[in-house]
Amino acid sequence: MARTVIIEAPGGPEAYKIVDRAVGEPGPGEIRIRHHACGLNFIDVYQRAGLYPLAMPHAMGMEGAGVIEAVGEGVTHLKVGDRAAYASMPPGAYCEARVMRAAQVCPLPDGISFEQGAAMMLKGLTTHYLFRRTTPIAKGDTVLFHAAAGGVGLFACQWAKSEGIRLIGTAGTDEKCQLALDHGAEACINYRSGDWVAKVRDLTGGRGVDVVMDAVGKDTFDGSLDCLRPLGFMISFGNASGPVPPFSLATLGAKGSLKITRPTIFTHIADHATCQQMARELFDKVLSGDVKIRIDQRFSLEQVADAHRALEARETTGQTVILP
Repeated sequence: MARTVIIEAPGGPEAYKIVDRAVGEPGPGEIRIRHHACGLNFIDVYQRAGLYPLAMPHAMGMEGAGVIEAVGEGVTHLKVGDRAAYASMPPGAYCEARVMRAAQVCPLPDGISFEQGAAMMLKGLTTHYLFRRTTPIAKGDTVLFHAAAGGVGLFACQWAKSEGIRLIGTAGTDEKCQLALDHGAEACINYRSGDWVAKVRDLTGGRGVDVVMDAVGKDTFDGSLDCLRPLGFMISFGNASGPVPPFSLATLGAKGSLKITRPTIFTHIADHATCQQMARELFDKVLSGDVKIRIDQRFSLEQVADAHRALEARETTGQTVILP
């Protein structure tokens, strides 16, 4: 049996409950992992609230790190006793142990702790696909990144600096702006202190940025388009302020023949070999010191609701882990 956090119907943080669940043995292509730490992400909020519907009842949580306890037939990249970490569908990481598909579970290097592993997989692999797999971004290009002091944001600030990419961030307080600067952002704008679009334009000499990476959604979408140079690329990859309303494609033409995409990490990591390669490149960034994992909040399984309240209130910085 393993303590597992579930929801029985969409709702607020109070919808969470802890149950004891049988774990069982892995089948072909599966592993059983005992968690040492689990990660917290905004996608967990979307799933809990029903924005991303799940069959109910459902276990929750998208990433974790721990030790492999059992390996099913056909699994060759992991063995019993291996340290491992993952970000993967379906949800179910908020638990002591689980059986799951092995394809997206990755061997965790000894130089990375379980807490770091649990805190880095979804956000780090997201950063990987944003900078390496979505549109070409070259040394010297300029990226606008919203919520630059958040979980993915601090990864992005460091990743950009390590590759010579100019990153302009936005954040909601001067303290969060300083945090982004400390992690490698070239500039960071407090969006509560004035016209952030005008400030981005000033910082780029009126040209606009090459790429916008926007996980905020509704509140920043229109302004993000206005920050792009002609032929610039908009990556909308989240909805922290709510879903982006419908808009006319003609708007993209009128604003400079802009390009836009709405990617998800799960498309990028669906192929086993691709996922493992992305993870190795992410681990290399961390082991080299180019990307440091900052864990600012820790909660127990019993405190999952509190963790979600803090995340939704934008009271968190860096990474948050849940400890079984």
